[in-house]
Amino acid sequence: MNTVTLKPSKEKSLLRRHPWVYANAIDRVDGKPAPGATVLVRAHDGRFLARAAWSPHSQIRARVWSFDENEPVDHAFFKRRVQRALAHRQAMVRGTGAVRLIFGEADGLPGLIVDYYIADDATNPVALADAGKRGQIVCQFMAAGVEAWKDAIVQALTGATGCPNVYERSDVSIRQKEGLDQTTGVLAGDAPPETMIVSENGVRYHVDVRNGHKTGFYVDQRDNRALVQDLSNDRDVLNCFCYTGGFSLAALKGGAKRVVSIDSSGEALAVAKQNVAANGFDAQRATWLDADAFKTLRRLYDDGERFDLVVLDPPKFAPSREHVDRAARAYKDINLTGLKLLRPGGLLFTYSCSGAIDAELFQKIVAGAAADARVDARILKRLGAGVDHPLLTAFPEGEYLKGLLLQTA
Repeated sequence: MNTVTLKPSKEKSLLRRHPWVYANAIDRVDGKPAPGATVLVRAHDGRFLARAAWSPHSQIRARVWSFDENEPVDHAFFKRRVQRALAHRQAMVRGTGAVRLIFGEADGLPGLIVDYYIADDATNPVALADAGKRGQIVCQFMAAGVEAWKDAIVQALTGATGCPNVYERSDVSIRQKEGLDQTTGVLAGDAPPETMIVSENGVRYHVDVRNGHKTGFYVDQRDNRALVQDLSNDRDVLNCFCYTGGFSLAALKGGAKRVVSIDSSGEALAVAKQNVAANGFDAQRATWLDADAFKTLRRLYDDGERFDLVVLDPPKFAPSREHVDRAARAYKDINLTGLKLLRPGGLLFTYSCSGAIDAELFQKIVAGAAADARVDARILKRLGAGVDHPLLTAFPEGEYLKGLLLQTA
């Protein structure tokens, strides 16, 4: 077995069960492990620490498969991990046809994202069990280890779910850091349709798994869309960076008087309008603006527009720590104007999906925006992803989605 020996005292994070080994922690490598090969990780004194996937091109040089010295990494290993992940979702997730089935390190499969979509069928309730050909599995392989075990993972997924259709969306830039090319395509079963409709909390959404953002849908915002739905009755709602209308549709379902939605993608807005029709909502209650959200927020304020509920769910402003300062200014900008657009007692749902912006910093940014806007605001709730995005206590890096629900005085 290829062996990675750490420098003295560099084993501390692994002893706390953090699943990453950085290049600067390694003293030597015995053997010539290929990308994705399983290596033994040992402390400087020779103690076993973990079995991990080797990634020679990344600064995260090894990602832990197991801290159990007696657990081999083989086909049976991946079957167990997938079955365990599926059992958690079947027990914890209800009322949706879009589920995060595998969430990387939290499910013991570092670098792997798997979303499971079930086509809407009004005659049957949405359920993970027995989805059969109604199902579509979409995978992102973002590290050398899961790339090397791709066939085994696909077999484990189809075997555990009974879903024959697996599509790959490994068109993410992080693969370059792993020495991997971006790739998409069918891995098993039939090619996905141009779009499929899935239901979530009583709302129908078009999902494009081949060309849409991420794996086709923002599965991580399900619980937050449900909360917007619950709080939108008889309110004027503004949704910025709306994409295909996730929060907008939830607000309409919840009885919003009107919903104004902003996005810079005309194609996404076209799908959003299709979603309105698919749900039978009154199109007159929905306004779609193909525009820059930053400029439009300021214009709406200058025009005297005011809202009872504002959603700010921007794209990732800080892809790395080098971008934190610029991202902080952007978050402050939109939150400042968003708060000023609220009527007294209004609600602000604000989010950051930038991993480099932690929850404490994000709250400070929003607090600064409230101070500059001269608005008294209370935090009613801290927001994040749902239970199908579990977080390891030893791996805080997994908490990429942070959000706050605020109310103005």
